[in-house]
Amino acid sequence: MLLSEIIREYEGVREASGEADIRGLCYDSRKVKEGDLYFCLPGQRVDGHEFAAQAKEKGAAALVVERRLDVELPQVLVDDARCAMSYFAQSFYGHPARSMVMIGITGTKGKTTSSYMIRSIAKTAGHKVGLIGTVCTMIGEETYEATLTTPESVELQRLLAEMRDKGCTLCVMEVSAHALAQRRLAGMHYDAALYTNLSQDHLDYFGDMETYRKAKAVFFTPEYTSRSILNMDDDTSSYLTDSGVPVCGFGVAVATDACARDIEISESGVSYELDWKGLEVQLNLHLAGLFNVYNSMGAAVTCLELGMSFQAVKQGLEAVTLVPGRIETLDTHTPYKIILDYAHAPAALESVLKTVRQFTPGRLICVFGCGGGRDKEKRPIMGEISGRLADYSVLTSDNPRGEDPMDIIRAIEKGIALCNTPYDVIENRREAIRHAMQTAGPGDVIVLAGKGNETYQEIKGVKHPFDERVVVSELLAEMGLD
Repeated sequence: MLLSEIIREYEGVREASGEADIRGLCYDSRKVKEGDLYFCLPGQRVDGHEFAAQAKEKGAAALVVERRLDVELPQVLVDDARCAMSYFAQSFYGHPARSMVMIGITGTKGKTTSSYMIRSIAKTAGHKVGLIGTVCTMIGEETYEATLTTPESVELQRLLAEMRDKGCTLCVMEVSAHALAQRRLAGMHYDAALYTNLSQDHLDYFGDMETYRKAKAVFFTPEYTSRSILNMDDDTSSYLTDSGVPVCGFGVAVATDACARDIEISESGVSYELDWKGLEVQLNLHLAGLFNVYNSMGAAVTCLELGMSFQAVKQGLEAVTLVPGRIETLDTHTPYKIILDYAHAPAALESVLKTVRQFTPGRLICVFGCGGGRDKEKRPIMGEISGRLADYSVLTSDNPRGEDPMDIIRAIEKGIALCNTPYDVIENRREAIRHAMQTAGPGDVIVLAGKGNETYQEIKGVKHPFDERVVVSELLAEMGLD
């Protein structure tokens, strides 16, 4: 594809010199191939402009730059290379999102579960569905490993093009605040944007809650979406109601467009009556917890607003029996239960422990840590939550990344020490899980929080295999309980 064709629609081009036949797109100089358009992205640690000569040596056909470089290649000068990369990737891949119904979900909690629910409803309604999110990417029934919650724009547009080419008619995707702040979705437009909630997370990147909130808020403007679906029980939704797009609200505690009545919560799931604009349907879900009332309401209202039927909503939601790593009960055949959950932020951990408490006849045991290189303020907060809501906690390592695991654990201890409940510190996560299993008795429930569907533990920049399903299975065998 000619460079001039790729950049033609983008109004942010300040200057363009030369022509080139572009065969691919790349923003990592180490991965440049012959004929690639190389994007010189400035970053916090490295600046892609510094590697332009290296990209040329590897075969780059042209450059996208924020400043002119002394490199003999056609150059496209822009103010924001990341924003341009999104626009150019859409053009290169033929604007794949325009051929599908596009649904984006953002919020601190509930994005993954909501996406699985929407996928199930849309499949029931006759769509072939693409899904992009934290756990995986799905194209119809094909499943691929995920890298980022919301991929970089080049990978995102490639995935969307593959979905289009394989016949997908609808795509539902998780939209992270990082992706919005970094303009990975610039130039894209969604048929519906779903807002789940906002609570403390990612302050290592955004600095404060107001900046974090504003990063998500841009998704609910005419630039990105045709309609907003908002959880009106979350106070921060009030900032999104006057953004210039039609709004449909849902909630349990407030009167709005869609409400839940006669909620019943049990170990096996939740049931309630959904009232959407005066129309009613009884829903009996196989996922537990009040938060899954909210997740399912958001999914249902989004699909209803897009013209899907109540029958598809009911059948689709009631078909969802498991979301990987989200309150996932392992098949252990032991007198105690073991539950995996991805909860790695304060509000998520509190929601999970409160939910599991409702069906725990014995002790509630929480095994958790906090990730390194991330928001440090949440560590004592999560310690206090586990100390307050669990009967016994085991503080351990999560993904320490470049930090000393014990430094992270000591920060968690500052919070849990405020509570009058027992806890132990076992830095090795495998041994921490073993200890919890050896300690648990009949009727107890062990919650392994923080990793969920992850299959690795990142230590000093290296990802070591660590799938808690596998770990638990191995420990059962070692303990003679398999």
